[in-house]
Amino acid sequence: MRTMGLDVGSKTVGVAVSDPLGWTAQGIEIIPINEEEGEFGFARLKELVEQYEVEQFVVGLPKNMNNSIGPRAEASMNYGKKLEESYQLPVIYQDERLSTVQAERMLVEQADTSRKKRKKVIDKLAAVVILQNYLDAVAK
Repeated sequence: MRTMGLDVGSKTVGVAVSDPLGWTAQGIEIIPINEEEGEFGFARLKELVEQYEVEQFVVGLPKNMNNSIGPRAEASMNYGKKLEESYQLPVIYQDERLSTVQAERMLVEQADTSRKKRKKVIDKLAAVVILQNYLDAVAK
């Protein structure tokens, strides 16, 4: 069973997928979205869901540091509801506070990636962090 991890932003969605055993997360791509025009990247997601035989989604939930739900978390939950309606697959929300910070730190420390290059991969790596945190939590 494969799980797809999503880092939902206002302009892009970072996508990661688990290996078939559900142990590791691999980054796939970044899908552009335009919420104002109602384009949520679902056509491309559908292709990826079929290609990887995804059975559930893990959507990053960017809670505020005080654990409250703010506008970005509400937007992620709305995206998750649209996923459930579109694919009839379960959606799990994973607290993603600081996942982008963690992903950026990984890029700087391990790969010494330039700021320009980081912008191109940060959402995909954040999706990997979100999904891997979920996989690690359910493996315990």
